[in-house]
Amino acid sequence: MSALGNPETSDSHDWQGLVDYAWSHAIVSDATHDITRDNCKFDSDDPWNNTKCRDAVDEVLKQYGEIDIYSLYTPTCIQNSSGSNNGGRRLLMFKSTSKMIPGIMGSYDPCLDGYTTSFYNRPDVQKALHASDGHNIRNWSICNKQIFNEWKDSMPSVLPIYKKLIAGGLRIWVYSGDTDGRVPVLSTRYCLDTLGLPTVGPWRPWYHKKQVLQ
Repeated sequence: MSALGNPETSDSHDWQGLVDYAWSHAIVSDATHDITRDNCKFDSDDPWNNTKCRDAVDEVLKQYGEIDIYSLYTPTCIQNSSGSNNGGRRLLMFKSTSKMIPGIMGSYDPCLDGYTTSFYNRPDVQKALHASDGHNIRNWSICNKQIFNEWKDSMPSVLPIYKKLIAGGLRIWVYSGDTDGRVPVLSTRYCLDTLGLPTVGPWRPWYHKKQVLQ
């Protein structure tokens, strides 16, 4: 069996799920959701050619503000008294394309990314890793946005691959956390529904040590 957690599966269904999830969890207003519904055809060849759709999706991401799109109910990292930088970082993730930077690290410590960046930019650490001579420091960041934005080897949908694997007898377990707004459970539902697979068991909650998994 193959297991996939919160996977990006199909651009059109993933983006539709992202928008619908934001509305269903009161992140965005009815007006914003109505604009995306009326102007975004995510299943078209190039939905981002539509300026109204681009602006609407950009507004969805803006309305997340200081909320962590990858974990709605966890605290954010407050770097100074004026607040966190999550809002600005969030806007960098969306570039009027069908791509959005995935969550690199996840933890209950909201400042983990900052610790990691500081650590790998220390002169002694870079020297120990032979990343620099310890004097001429090379800037390290968690995600190289240039590589991300220029990456072209990405399929718009892996659903055809799912179909081939399932037809070949492979069992695939796809699961989604219900507090992730980036690849939300709605996106997963939309994607898997297109496969038209039969339901072999009733819907039920999943427990671990008598606690409901989220």
